[in-house]
Amino acid sequence: MDYFKDNRILIIDDTPMNLLIASKALENLGCIIDTAQSGVAGFEQIEKHIPSLILLDIMMPEMDGYEVCRKIKANEKWYDIPIIFLTAMEQTEDMDEAYKAGGVDYITKPFKSEELLIRVKNHLELAASRRKNC
Repeated sequence: MDYFKDNRILIIDDTPMNLLIASKALENLGCIIDTAQSGVAGFEQIEKHIPSLILLDIMMPEMDGYEVCRKIKANEKWYDIPIIFLTAMEQTEDMDEAYKAGGVDYITKPFKSEELLIRVKNHLELAASRRKNC
């Protein structure tokens, strides 16, 4: 899967086990995987290396995923980063709020590794296509 080797994925989740599970599910993709356990730590990671895609939990202390997403989308340098919400929240209202905040997709936990991999690949390809056409 050399096609994805130059991509960087940032996973933001306050639960270390969730970070490990999501990282493991994506390891065969060949991307660089960065992790952060809070929105603030996520911003620090983005400042160091702008990711190709972000997987973002909603329920986190201090700053929830909606707020993190809105702040990313408000930054001109980061606006185009696709954000996939990866969360245990299953209510329609939660999904609606995630899309309103700027998310491009929504996956509920527990997730199937194959589903996560396919959706991440699709959004990486879409983002690459948009960048090429600009």
